[in-house]
Amino acid sequence: QVQLVESGGGLVQAGGSLRLSCAASGNIFRINSMGWYRQAPGNQRDLVATISSAGSTNYADSLKGRFTISRDNAKNTVYLQMNNLKPEDTAVYYCNANIQQFRSLPYNYWGQGTQVTVSV
Repeated sequence: QVQLVESGGGLVQAGGSLRLSCAASGNIFRINSMGWYRQAPGNQRDLVATISSAGSTNYADSLKGRFTISRDNAKNTVYLQMNNLKPEDTAVYYCNANIQQFRSLPYNYWGQGTQVTVSV
């Protein structure tokens, strides 16, 4: 069994910052890419950022410069630092990780989501 547990969401005023965390646990042999996606009401789930096991990062173009993804491989944890937040960043943020369990093929896992609300 593998679990992704997110934390760090909440309510913040425009211009503020939040840091999301997502910890993977369970029967883990290897974690490949990790990332964050978000979904606003009525919208599809969109990419925010991803990070490879070696630390290579990829961001949605519109978020470059405000959001920073990082990971701690020793803790099986990925982070998302969000600065200068805007009301349009309001969404449920989901953690994603490509994880290989022992004697299994890699599989994409999702967290339960954490709400981020940015007020004007």
